[in-house]
Amino acid sequence: MEKQKLPNALAVLILGILSILTCCCYGIIGLILAVVALILAAKDKKLYVENPELYSNYSNLTTGKILAIIGIVLNVLMILLYVWLYAKLGLEGMQDQQQVEALMRDVMGG
Repeated sequence: MEKQKLPNALAVLILGILSILTCCCYGIIGLILAVVALILAAKDKKLYVENPELYSNYSNLTTGKILAIIGIVLNVLMILLYVWLYAKLGLEGMQDQQQVEALMRDVMGG
C-alpha cells in the first residue's frame, strides 16, 4: 500500500515560513499565520498518531511547526517593540525617523 501525504503538512510548512517573513509587518500578520499553522499542525499530528504507517511527510509537518513557533516568538517581539516605541514616543514620535533613531542609539548605547 502506498503511503499518503498528510493533508496540511505543506500548508503548515508554507505558513511557518511566511510567519517568519512577515514579522516586520507590525507582527500581526505573521502572528495570525503562525497560529493557523499550529492549528493545522495539531490536526495533522492527530491523524499521524492514529495511523503512522499511512503517512510519509511527517517531517514537513514538524519543520513547519518549528518554523511557526519561531514565527510566533519573532512576531510577539515585534509587537512588544512597537508597543514600547508607542509608549516612549507616542504616535507622532514614531513617525519621526530621527526621534526613533535617537531613542535606539540611547538604548543600544551608541
